[in-house]
Amino acid sequence: MAGGPESAVLPPSLRRALGLIASLAALVVLVFGITYADDSEPGAVDARIWAVVDGVGPPWRHVAVVTDFLGEPVGAVLVVAAVVTGCLLLRGPRAAVFVVTGAGLTVGTTTLLKPVVGRTIHGDNLSYPSGHTAFLTAIALMVSLLAAGRLGLGRAVGTAFVFAAGLAAGATMGWAQVAMGSHYATDTLGGWCTALAVLPVSAWLVDRTADRLADRTTAGRPAYEPADRRADAGRQECH
Repeated sequence: MAGGPESAVLPPSLRRALGLIASLAALVVLVFGITYADDSEPGAVDARIWAVVDGVGPPWRHVAVVTDFLGEPVGAVLVVAAVVTGCLLLRGPRAAVFVVTGAGLTVGTTTLLKPVVGRTIHGDNLSYPSGHTAFLTAIALMVSLLAAGRLGLGRAVGTAFVFAAGLAAGATMGWAQVAMGSHYATDTLGGWCTALAVLPVSAWLVDRTADRLADRTTAGRPAYEPADRRADAGRQECH
């Protein structure tokens, strides 16, 4: 898995910028989590946005339902499977591992945060941060990261490209969740920021683990092996 343009899922040119974005996103998740801890009512901003977006009719209601399905267990599995298949077809095993790991860590983080924050909606339904929004944002971030690496995008263009992809996916799923009344707007913002915070770390972990495994494999090969092979070849020629 070492070497080649696919070897690093987190392009070196983007590490510093995405690290800064991840830090800021984690801070937003923390601040919002403290602000809305054990709350069960929409905030002032939530109420305003909900009044505009909630209860949309056809055809936008259908769009919201389809978008929401992408974050449901069956839909999420299908999305991950499709992206992993694409990675394997492009001979990117490390990228495939990254997609599975990144999606799992992102969803796992939102699942762990929900009972810690304790914000609820429609009774006892834990709502912060939005797992649907975090998942779709994570998928967009991972696909755009892999594309940026393959295309060799520079720091400014690559960062803008990845951020724009994550923003578009987060805004789309966030709108769907608010429109269906499943989350407050601040829940979706928390989910979006969760993905921004988790994905760069996930990419770094996958790269570091894969590089270490590659180094161990290389180090484990006997130094005399090539010489032995040449000696065997020479003896065969003599015979």
